[in-house]
Amino acid sequence: MGAGFRLTCASGVSHSHVWKTLALITSRLLPSINRNSVKLWTFKTPLQATVGWKIRRVLQIRALSLPLHLQHPKHLALMAESELVSNPTPVGEKRGALQDGDGEAPAKKPKVECDDENGSGPNPDGGGGEEEEEPEGEASDGEEGGESFADMMKHGLTETDVGILKYVSDHEGFSGILKERYSDFVVHEINKQGKIVHLDDLSIPTDNVEEAETEQQPQDCEVLTEEQKKQLSELQLFKNKEGNVSIEMIDDTKEKRTLVHKAIKTLFPGLETKTEEKDGQKFIVAYHAAGKKALAAPRKHFWPKNRGSYCHFVLYKENKDTMDAINLLSKFLRLRPNMFSYMGTKDKRAITVQEIAVLKITAERLAHLNKCLMNLKLGNFCYKNHPLKLGELQGNHFTVVIRNISGTDEQVHQAMTSLKQTGFINYYGMQRFGTTAVATQQVGRAILRNDWNQVVDLILKPRPGAEKEYVVRCREEWAKSQDPEAALKKLPNKRCVEGQLLRGLSMYGKKNIVTAFGQIPRNNRLMYVHSYQSVVWNTMVSRRIEAFGLKAVAGDLVLRGTTAHPLSAEEAETHSIHDIVMPLPGYDVIYPSHHIGDGYRELLSADGLDLDNMRHKVKDYSLAGAYRRIIITPTNVSWEVINYDDPRISLVHSDFEKLENKPAPVFNKEGKYRALRMEFSLPPSTYATMAIREVLKLDTSIKKQTQLNTVWFN
Repeated sequence: MGAGFRLTCASGVSHSHVWKTLALITSRLLPSINRNSVKLWTFKTPLQATVGWKIRRVLQIRALSLPLHLQHPKHLALMAESELVSNPTPVGEKRGALQDGDGEAPAKKPKVECDDENGSGPNPDGGGGEEEEEPEGEASDGEEGGESFADMMKHGLTETDVGILKYVSDHEGFSGILKERYSDFVVHEINKQGKIVHLDDLSIPTDNVEEAETEQQPQDCEVLTEEQKKQLSELQLFKNKEGNVSIEMIDDTKEKRTLVHKAIKTLFPGLETKTEEKDGQKFIVAYHAAGKKALAAPRKHFWPKNRGSYCHFVLYKENKDTMDAINLLSKFLRLRPNMFSYMGTKDKRAITVQEIAVLKITAERLAHLNKCLMNLKLGNFCYKNHPLKLGELQGNHFTVVIRNISGTDEQVHQAMTSLKQTGFINYYGMQRFGTTAVATQQVGRAILRNDWNQVVDLILKPRPGAEKEYVVRCREEWAKSQDPEAALKKLPNKRCVEGQLLRGLSMYGKKNIVTAFGQIPRNNRLMYVHSYQSVVWNTMVSRRIEAFGLKAVAGDLVLRGTTAHPLSAEEAETHSIHDIVMPLPGYDVIYPSHHIGDGYRELLSADGLDLDNMRHKVKDYSLAGAYRRIIITPTNVSWEVINYDDPRISLVHSDFEKLENKPAPVFNKEGKYRALRMEFSLPPSTYATMAIREVLKLDTSIKKQTQLNTVWFN
């Protein structure tokens, strides 16, 4: 019988991350092991998920109890034993490839880019905007047997593929590791008052309104015994092996049952209750809410008239996407996700802090969630009469750690001084364009050309690179049979873009592709055409910098209010490069009057599009266009070079650590490792990775970063 190993990691790790790490392990440490001989199994508890493989070899690996994608194969200890490891041994973290998502998804349609429908992509860290996520199946994590992740990503895009070509500074670049730990990338939202949002208070608001509500519901706690509360608390924290708690109703009345139901749901968010009868005796059974129950309309609770209808709070999250966090809160509170509002989505692989609002949920109920949620913390509660709106924020404040830097102190000073004084080119970052061989802008171009057969082909055809196995099987079936129902059967997860498109094709037929394509959520559909606009903008800005450098010239565009105005030669003398905007192509914008403006027409014409006819037969894909500044200068820029000895320690003191009164990290000035810790603020719809690119002078694509990782492994 084969031996195996166990890898312990944080809960919530996806199978794709598991396979990614397994690919790294097998390619670097275990080259003779075929992935077909590996059996994957998982066991989840509230505090950890244990992931293991049984391998037909006598082998044992010990790994750190950290998120799986942080593990570094270089530090794994190989041991010749035949039993599964029972006590994981701490090791170092794996260098992470760039996965930052700083752009914003667009709101509806103003003319200025930072808050319009062409705003930018899905965001994680750069400001506010409606969420646009990369389709699940389109850019999946790798699972190719025997290939390393670097091999899987060799078909991905690089910066030159999407028009990112130029720098504004002439300092010498240097190397470094970005996001070696997710705690190396910290994002604090800047609210509409211009204040950086922090989590620094976990207390419940104590006002007369709260007291009035307490008086209305005094029996909530009294109807449950201490033993029952203990059992319910264990159930809430998934420590109850039975999966439910039954409370026998003595001296049963309907009124008493109502109070018990209400007390459980108020004091233990995430639990649902029902009444059952056994042998003539009634019991109230508490269990975890899930599925339809979790999405049911919330029950009405007493809500004082003089209290604001919305509870605003600060959400602190670690290594979790904003929408994943919202969905989790929705499940525990038995709400629909659209009951929450926010000003922008934030990065997953980061520590992020942002403001959230929810309709008619008390701060007390929200605070209870701190007892049972991992990697999330809620605080700074207050009541207001309004929700939050996408794009209302003024930007984001970033704290970024770049480890293992090669630059001298003088090089670092030159790079950061340039960033502070001159800024960086406001390119759309790599996360805007997907990670597989078929880039999102190619699909967007086909949509704009009304070539719907090519749209289907680009989304569903087989492609090289990193993808989940079931998506590969689905693509192979589609290529072989062109049967949407047969291909759909290969997908266990039919919510991915491929599944949604195939379901549409099976419902409406291959002759009604436009309607079938409409089964994909609107934000994902618009992501394709916005990606095309973005690559055009990047390309034309690179040409503009190449042609005229960093000065304003006649024919450049500046904004007067929300209207663009071409500069005369005299006017150009009174403007700087920081005033210049470039248009995203559309029917409601003008173009520079110098030759770069003609370049837009040539570029679109080469793609089979007419710059004078950007209205589409399908209204959703009619592009109004927008304007975007060429150069962005960060504010609140500061930096320091840190020496340290332990690569596992965090180099940033987070809000949560401060609340827990944990000491700030202490650095050894003689430490053998060097890191650059930088802070800066950016407006909405800008990409932090593009600022970091300007400092390092390195390609930020996953393809290039993974190649660097491979060199580093060796």
